[in-house]
Parts: sequence; C-alpha cells; structure tokens
Amino acid sequence: MKLLIKPVLAAIAGALLTLTLAPFDYWPLGLIALALFAGLLASETDWGGRHKPLSGRRAFWLAFAAGIGLFGTGATWVYVSITGFGGASPALGVLLSGLFVLILAAMLATPYYLLGRWFSATPLAFLLAFPACWFLGEWLRSWLFSGFPWLFSGYAHLDTPLAGWAPLASVFGIGFILAFSAAALALAVHWLRQRDYRQPAIALAAAAVLWIGGAALKQVDWTEATGEPVSIGLVQANIPQEKKWLPEFRGETIRRYGTATETLLAQDVDLVVWPEVALPMLFSQSKTLTQQLQKMAEEKNADIISGILFDRIEDGRRIIHNSAAVFGRTPHVYHKRQLVPFGEYVPLEDILRGLIEFFNLPTSFIRPGPEGQAPLRAAGIDWGTYICYEIVYPDLVAASAANTDALLTISNDAWFGSSIGPLQHMQMARMRALETGRNLVRATNTGLTAFVDYRGNVVAELPQFEQHTLVASIEGRRGITPFMATGSTLLLGLALAFLALARGASVRRATMQAPLRNPA
Repeated sequence: MKLLIKPVLAAIAGALLTLTLAPFDYWPLGLIALALFAGLLASETDWGGRHKPLSGRRAFWLAFAAGIGLFGTGATWVYVSITGFGGASPALGVLLSGLFVLILAAMLATPYYLLGRWFSATPLAFLLAFPACWFLGEWLRSWLFSGFPWLFSGYAHLDTPLAGWAPLASVFGIGFILAFSAAALALAVHWLRQRDYRQPAIALAAAAVLWIGGAALKQVDWTEATGEPVSIGLVQANIPQEKKWLPEFRGETIRRYGTATETLLAQDVDLVVWPEVALPMLFSQSKTLTQQLQKMAEEKNADIISGILFDRIEDGRRIIHNSAAVFGRTPHVYHKRQLVPFGEYVPLEDILRGLIEFFNLPTSFIRPGPEGQAPLRAAGIDWGTYICYEIVYPDLVAASAANTDALLTISNDAWFGSSIGPLQHMQMARMRALETGRNLVRATNTGLTAFVDYRGNVVAELPQFEQHTLVASIEGRRGITPFMATGSTLLLGLALAFLALARGASVRRATMQAPLRNPA
C-alpha cells in the first residue's frame, strides 16, 4: 500500500495542472503541483552521507503517474469527440481515450527516466535536470507521432509575470521557468532540513529573478504597427455538428452564412471571415455559391475568407485539402499543412480504414498542403493562416509568421461539444499572438470567435453556441520576436546544457564517493 502513495500523489499533481489551464485558470496551483512532483522525485534520493541514487525506473513511473493525472483530466474532450461525433461506443471510447492518455503519459515520463538514471546525484544536479526534463517532455509532444502540443504548463501564465517571456522563449520557456521554480521550492525543503540556508536562498533568488524579469519584459513591444486599421466581421453560424453534413440541412447552412455576410458587408467592413469548412461540400460542388461570394465582395470592394474543402484532380485521382479561400480583390487559397490524425487522415489507412465507424469520419481523407505557401492577402493585410489544430504548434506558427502582418485562425470546435476543449484551444491561440507579437483573428463555428491583440489579450469575443457576428478593427504589425528567430532550438540547447552540467555534478559526486583501492 505504501508503494502506491507516491504514484497517487504524483497523479494528483498532474491533475492539479489541469486546473491551472482554461477554463479554470487557477495558475498558482501549477507551481504547487510541479513542486509536489519534484518533491516526490527528490524524496526517492538520499543526498545525505550514504548516497542512494534515484532509480530511473522509479522516476519514470512517478512521472508516468503525473502524466495520467494530467492527460486523464485535461484531455477528456477526446472521449467526447470519439463517442459524440466519431460514432464509437462508450466502451470503445474509453479504450481509445485510455490508450491515448497512456501514450502521452509515456512521452512525459521518458525524460525523467534519464533524470533518475544519470542526472540526480546531487541537489544541484536535480535542480538543473528537473526543468530540462520537463521541457523535453513538452517538446517531444510537440512533434513525436505528428505531435499533440496540448496542456503545456506555460499556457496558465498568459496573465502572470511570466507572460513577458513568451516572445523570447514561447510557452516552452515559460514551462521551463515554472519547472525550475518548482524544483527550487522542493529542494528548499531538503536544504532547510539540513540546516543549509545559503543554497535555498540562492535557488529561490534565481527563480525570483526570472519572475521579476518576466514582469519587466511585459513592457517591451517586439513588433510595431504598420498600415491603417481595417474593419473585420466574423461569422459564427453555430451549425450543429450532427447536422453539418446532412443534405437536408445544407440550405439552412448557406442561408445562415449568406444572411450574416450581407449584414456585415452592409456595415462596410473590409473583410468577412467564415470558419473552417463552413460549407459542407467540396469546392468543385459549390461553384455557383463561390461565384456569388466573389461578386458580393467585388461589389463592396471587400474580401471574404471561408474555410472550404478544396478539391483538384491529380493523376486521375481527386485530391482534397482542408483550405481557406479568399474571395474578392486577391483570390487565393491556403491549404492546411498540419493535419489531425483520424479526424483528417487515418494512419495505417490500409489496415484501419473501415474497421470501425470512427475510422471513417466524413473528413478523414484530407491531404496536407505544401510547405512554404504564401500568406493570404485580404483587406490589405498579409495573414498568417492556421486552420484549427495548426494554431497549437508554437514552432509552426513562429516559423511562418515572419512575413505576415497578423494571424488568422479558423476552426470548427463543434467536435469538442460542450467540453473544456474549445476553451483550451482559445487559450493556445492567445499564446501564439503573444509569442509572435501579432494581432490575431479567430473565427469558429460554435465559439469561441474572438479578436486577440498582440499582447495576448482578448479584445472582443462571442459566447459559445450562439449564432452571431462580431466586428472589430485591427492593424497589421511587423517585426520579429526572439522566439520567431530561434524557435525552440535555443531552448533545446539550453536544456541539453543543463543536463550536461547536471551530469558533471553527478559524476563528481560518484567519484568522490568511490572507495579507495588498497595499493598492493
């Protein structure tokens, strides 16, 4: 029974991290949760006279338990999507969701095996290695198996002093600082028990400097306004996901978007934006409608952007993209690059396609768009465009935003139902605005449709599950934030440097404790 106490506490620590994120936003719990997790790992090691090394296997399982707590509570919307709209039974939904949680927990835990194995022989080594491993766990999840960059600890700090670090180090860097601060807190308890007052003072002072530095950095503008503000209208049609693809509901869908667009253009907006795959049909099937959109935009000297399933024939086969199309002064199309597994394509398609209904979703045949696509230009602004899932990838957005004036993300969060998923999704979009120093426009089917300024603040927002429009003016911004210039590469180098220093401290400890050989 005693063996289960620490894993249960680790799982509780992971679950507490969910409460730091949207919609709960109890951000101080993040420091407490990570300090608890760090303390549990540290308690496995005796840094006293007789050294008892932390087992790599034990460190892995404690971190794995923390991952179960985090993803088992924070990604509950996966079950909602699988069962509510993916056609899976509750039992299959539990099985698939559980497997998903286990995989993510293993990604989080793998770096901590290394911490226990090689990087924890001294308190200093632990202090350096703990935040490095936390970063590596989040970084791995941003790209491994196509990536699931969700539930990063740094998202809780959009409105705290640490937000100042986002343009320099992104959400990854904020998580790094948070983990370092938590490790310092956990180790302070150990040091004080040893009546050592100097080392906890130094560690906590270093953490405090990082927090104070973040508050100071919040005053820095890394980008500057360019051009005149433009008026933009967003359409939130609130189309129920269960009705979206029904042929008999298609007329109502077109009516909602058409009426809202006419109303917005009558207000002389410069741009109207529809959400992801606003029209439940292929581009080739909607020629009459898209020609009407082009005519409406031209008559008002405006632009319309709509999410659409763009299809083309290649080598005799129909290729379909999840796209955003501009109608008006500069017609152009952007094709989504980062696709959602199972939702937009089926991994191991030859094996899984047709096996169960979940592997036959209406949009699970999408092809990714090419890299290096030019920004969409509408209303005189070059838009960095991100469809649904793409906005949650820090490096993808940072790398492609350099030649843009503003960020545009369109999504259909009806897949999440009334879960916490859409609120988390919105929080991540806010972080991308802060990381790139650009204003962001977000148009969704069921909410949250919003305007976000370049500091990550919500300027205007529509509530969920309401059919409505939203109008605001934004300006383009130019300039490069430090994170846009380096991506996560600099942080990866810093994490590896921390691990190298931790390893050096561990080796010195082992050398000092090695028994002297009796000279013969």
